[in-house]
Parts: sequence; C-alpha cells; structure tokens
Amino acid sequence: MRSYLIRTRPTLVVLVALALMLASAGAAAAEEKIQLAILLDTSNSMDGLISQAKSQLWKVVNELARARRNGKAPSLEVALFEYGNDGLSASGGYLRMVSDLTTDLDRISDNLFRLTTNGGSEYCGLVIERAADSLAWSRAVDVLKVIYVAGNEPFTQGPSAYATACAQAAKKGIIVNTIYCGPFKEGVATFWKDGADRADGRYMSIDSDEAVRSIDSPWDRDIMRLGDELNSTYVAYGAEGELMKSRQAEQDVNAAAAGAGAPVQRSVAKAQEMYSNQGWDLVDALSRKTVNLGSLKDAELPPAMQKMTLAQKEAYVRALAARRADLQGQINAANEKRRVFVAEEMKTHSAQNTLDQAMLTSVKEQAEKKGFALK
Repeated sequence: MRSYLIRTRPTLVVLVALALMLASAGAAAAEEKIQLAILLDTSNSMDGLISQAKSQLWKVVNELARARRNGKAPSLEVALFEYGNDGLSASGGYLRMVSDLTTDLDRISDNLFRLTTNGGSEYCGLVIERAADSLAWSRAVDVLKVIYVAGNEPFTQGPSAYATACAQAAKKGIIVNTIYCGPFKEGVATFWKDGADRADGRYMSIDSDEAVRSIDSPWDRDIMRLGDELNSTYVAYGAEGELMKSRQAEQDVNAAAAGAGAPVQRSVAKAQEMYSNQGWDLVDALSRKTVNLGSLKDAELPPAMQKMTLAQKEAYVRALAARRADLQGQINAANEKRRVFVAEEMKTHSAQNTLDQAMLTSVKEQAEKKGFALK
C-alpha cells in the first residue's frame, strides 16, 4: 500500500498543477466580445419603432466599433427577436427568434427590413425569458451581454412573470435594458423600470414616432462613394457566396431607402473590423484564416479565378485585400472629420428622444463597466 501511494502522489500533484494552469490561462485570455439582443415589439402601433431601428442599426454598430479593450476591438454578435405580433403563433407566445446571435450584420439588416407590424399581444416577460434561454450566450464573464426590449404595453402581460425572467437573465450575466415607447412616467407605472432594475439594466423612454434627425456633412458623398467601391473587393465563394454578395448589395439599397444618415453610416460600418463576411467572402476568410485557398475547388470560386494557378489566386486575393484596406482607411479618415463636424452642428440642436440615442447612451455606460474604452 505504501509503495502504491508513493507512485500516485506525483501524479496527483501534476494533475492539480495542470488544472490550476488551465484555469489561470482561461481567466487570463479575455474574450473581446459584445453580444447584443434586440427584442422589438411589432404590434400595430410600433411602425415608428421599427423605422428607427432600420435607419439607425449601422449608427449603433459604428459606435460600438470604436470600443477597445486590451488594445483590441471586440467582435460584435447581434440577435433579433420580434414579439407582440398576432401574425405569429399563439402557442408560441406571439413571438419568434428572427436571428440567433451572429457576426453576420447584413443578415440582421436583411431580417430587420423584412419585419412587419400586426396585432397584438405583447409578452415582455416571455420574450426576455426566451432570449435569455435560447440564444447562444457566451459563458465568459468578461463578455458584455445585453438585451434591449422595446415596446409600449404593460410589462406585466403574458404567461411568464417579468420579475422572474429578468432575475434569471441577470444570474446569467445578461443585462436587460428596457425602452418604453411613450411617456417616462407611464413606463414606470407599467413596470418597465422595475424590469430593468431587476436585471442591472437601465430604463429609458423614447418617442417612437419622432423622425430621426440627420446632419449632412461635406464628407458624406465621398464616404458613400468609397463604400460602393468596397463592394468590388468582395470575392464570393462557396455554395451561397453569390447569394450572400447579392444580399450585401440589397442592404446598401435598404440603407439608402431608410434615410436619416443610414447610407453614410452603412458605408462607415463596412470599413470596421466588426463588419466581417468570412462565411462567403474570400478576402475576409483568408485574413481570418477560416479557409484554405488551396483546398477550395474551382467550382466554389468565381469564374475569374477558376483558371488561375494557386499562386495567381493568392496574388489576386492579396491585391483585393490591399485595395480594401486602402478604401477602408480613406473612409475612416473622412469619417473622423465628419464626426467632428456633426458634433459641432449637434450643439445647435436639441437632443433627440429616439431608439438609437437610448441604446447608445446605455450601452456605452455598460461597456465601460466591462473595461471597454469607447474613443
């Protein structure tokens, strides 16, 4: 027995030491990520809310793209839910997950522009519960995990108690921010503030029918032109590559239709690290090392590349990557001038009470608490 113990003790020591090393390494490797779930009321009275979301999506993305922690820009994952729509299943609570958390921001934009209003029965507690339970939230404690729920009916409606749903979200490290579309005191009286308080969030009220103000700058035309030129640097590959590239162009059209500065903001977004299309764009996929060019069949590549040698293919993609980097640099330089100009112009205008302002004010505060610096 003594001999057996002598042989196993070093093994136990090694195992314990190894476990401690792995735990330490996991704690030290911070995950630079922001996860954002947007839960929108799509009942009949919420057309203005949906319009604000469509026009200001890229503005919110661009502000978050300025975040840095440990000198790194975070990745951004966005999810989208709709609720309160009588066109949805009654047994499902009149809600649906439109998109799980994804880095594919064009997918979010595409889905957002497909939303329509109808009905309905708004179950805030249930949609919060569903988002907290069903989305692919990170388990890392350093990830900023945020839910925004926006609507205009009492927070108490539905089969799930909002207090329980919010408390359970908080236990998972998910902040729940509530946005009431109506007078501030009315939202307090209908428990929207209480919901936010129970999940370490912030309660806000907005005028969902207010038209979002847009300030034109001398750099807008150049930014949009450069944004259009960026599209020529994307190389579709794989079975759905061309379809996804077409979707990208459709989101340019959607942004133009949304107005309120959306075309400029989208062009700026396409110059940020957060805007990644590695699932279908060869330039992004190779830069992020998610695909091996030599392993792709010619049929998976665009016609212009199919007859190239591997060396020619690599040179072709490198040239496009360099061109993209140059265009993105020009966009970001112009946007810095634009931001200064707009900030000065905004001093002469009253503050707006819109969805984008509510989201940006709160998420900046919450990002800073997680150690992100927003320049």
